[in-house]
Amino acid sequence: MSCLSVNNLCCIKRDRVLFERLSFTVETGDIMHIQGPNGAGKTSLLRILVGLAEPDSGEVLWQQQNIRQVMQGYSSQLVYCGHKYAVNQSLTAAENLLYWCRMQNVSANTDVYPVLDEIGLVGLEHLPAGQLSAGQQRRIALARLWLKPARLWVLDEPFTALDSYAIDLLSRKMEQHLAGQGMLLLTSHQSLALDHPVRTLELEYRL
Repeated sequence: MSCLSVNNLCCIKRDRVLFERLSFTVETGDIMHIQGPNGAGKTSLLRILVGLAEPDSGEVLWQQQNIRQVMQGYSSQLVYCGHKYAVNQSLTAAENLLYWCRMQNVSANTDVYPVLDEIGLVGLEHLPAGQLSAGQQRRIALARLWLKPARLWVLDEPFTALDSYAIDLLSRKMEQHLAGQGMLLLTSHQSLALDHPVRTLELEYRL
């Protein structure tokens, strides 16, 4: 049984149809790479899939139920990282992650420092995020993948601003997630260097 199903999805922005009659399924162990030019609707699709936006028609199902009807349970199995960092510039890396853990009902005893060490932010964890580089802020955002056990990852351009070390680290984390029967949907203008079969969904820019 598929875990995530998209049925006849349609999205219209400013009187322009981004996509319509879009249907696909994502099952455990699947990775789907959503591609297309700027303006094709990639980010709009991801926001619909995670429940942050409504489609103009069609539905998104989790375990054969509309996500609107099971949003609490669905959200507990989901980590979404958008193309913006969603990092509070005034808080430190550690404070950002601890706050996010509380919001996501991750264990109150979560120790974020081993994760900060793994992603290369130890020594910077007490600086306000606004003083860090774009790549370092991206690492803060992606650290959420290490902190919350979730079956579905939805990532919008996760490799943006990352150096080669961080790209390799994230790629290995993706492979571990998929090997553990996780699911992954992502957009990326970069090719994926993964030892795992990748499904591709190509969106076209429509006038």
